[in-house]
Amino acid sequence: MEIELKYKIKDKDLFNEILEDEYLIGLEEKGSREEALFKAAYFDTDDGVLAKNDIAFRVRTEGARVVATLKWNDTTSGALYVREEINVPVSDMSCFLNPSPELFKESDMGKDLLELLNGKTLRNVLEMRFVRKKMKIDTGGAICEVALDDGEIVTDMGNLHISELEIELFSGDRSQMIEVGEKLAEKYGLEAESESKYARGLRFLAQGGPAA
Repeated sequence: MEIELKYKIKDKDLFNEILEDEYLIGLEEKGSREEALFKAAYFDTDDGVLAKNDIAFRVRTEGARVVATLKWNDTTSGALYVREEINVPVSDMSCFLNPSPELFKESDMGKDLLELLNGKTLRNVLEMRFVRKKMKIDTGGAICEVALDDGEIVTDMGNLHISELEIELFSGDRSQMIEVGEKLAEKYGLEAESESKYARGLRFLAQGGPAA
């Protein structure tokens, strides 16, 4: 299960301010800071059967790693996201262009996915490219990742900018993760981001791009 908070960042200058925030530095696990280029491709059938069933099928390069992911049962309330999630490491870079749903066949959800697709071909719906700066923090009762993403959602109808803060709970007390998010949101005037990157991309496509 994935549990995380998302906030919009309207001023890019806030990136460095948040990364150097004294409160976060006090919680930071030393040596945990990383910066990497992420590229993600999202797939669905021509008739959008996965989106209709609240399923996201993603293949993402995370620096040198390639990971295939399924997400479903998304429940979002304000900045808080709770989703079921399966991640499968992939060794073949061609998976980014032409992934097989068989990647998930060992899981119950993977079996449901194969049944739902019923042999239908997956195609690339949209892509994302962003730089992620991240660190781990330990509140004493929760281990979280704090990540700042800056980049674009890339579609055939144009691009959308990505600029956001994510705080993901790795283990421990959800309320302590929420407390961290609320403190940062209040200090930096951040608004809750109630749509995932993928949902924003799908909405953009449904509207016909920027001119619609």
